[in-house]
Amino acid sequence: MKMTAEMLQDTLNMFLFLAVELTLLFLAISYLVGVLQYYIPPSKIEQILSSKKGRGYLIAGFLGAITPFCSCSTIPFLKGLLRAKAGFGTMMVFLFASPLLNPVIIGLFAVTFGLKVTLFYFAVAMGVSVLAGYLLDKFGFERYVKADAYMTTQSSRCGSQCGGRKAKPNKWMKIWLSTWQDFKKVLPYLLVGIALGSIIYGFMPTEFIARVASDSNPFAVPIAAVIGIPLYIRAEAVIPLSAALAAKGMGLGAVMALIIGSAGASLTEVILLKSIFKHQMIVAFLTVILGMAIGAGYLYYFVFS
Repeated sequence: MKMTAEMLQDTLNMFLFLAVELTLLFLAISYLVGVLQYYIPPSKIEQILSSKKGRGYLIAGFLGAITPFCSCSTIPFLKGLLRAKAGFGTMMVFLFASPLLNPVIIGLFAVTFGLKVTLFYFAVAMGVSVLAGYLLDKFGFERYVKADAYMTTQSSRCGSQCGGRKAKPNKWMKIWLSTWQDFKKVLPYLLVGIALGSIIYGFMPTEFIARVASDSNPFAVPIAAVIGIPLYIRAEAVIPLSAALAAKGMGLGAVMALIIGSAGASLTEVILLKSIFKHQMIVAFLTVILGMAIGAGYLYYFVFS
């Protein structure tokens, strides 16, 4: 009984700590993102990526990192890039980088795992996104884009909450109101992630985590990567959940593989991408995400061990 009471107390303490910390961090980062999106609307992104001046794949990657469009706009925005005749390679870099380098993920990553691990994650995600976009373009994967994807009339935007705000009086308050609306929408997911992470932290036996997902298990990384793809977890939930797993003994390489797999791809996204890509491109997309997750996990052990 005493052990159960202590576990419950640890769970509640962790829940309160993460709820306060991540709420404040989410609001601060989301407001900053809102300011960036005010000055860099989707139409500007389309213009840059469709430019014939060869601005480069790195620009596409960094644009993806600072413009984390909401899930409702990911696929329509991609269609907008296709209609705008954006370069296929840079478009793919943007598709890979935007969810993986989401400022919310980066911010929570830094607070939870530290600056060194965050820089490592950023470098791997950016590097693989750029390399994958370049290679997919060079190997002619553009031929696996469905012809009707270029002809859709659906808007490539889902409103001001996904980026692109017109200049209005008192813009700072409007950005804050939009930030608060976004926060209320993700709050249930955030609380679920914090609750799961806190329960894992308080009740899951350390010995179990150490046995199946510790640094000593050579198969922990690919298992975490494979689980992460179908187990779609929002960015607001995956970080506290991963932090709890790491605190219980899960190797950070496996944690990184889980985060990349869950943030980079999901069954829902794959289904939506089928409206744009043929199955060869879908396979290539999943291969890149899975390869990135596994590679990052093993590379972490090599660099930091």
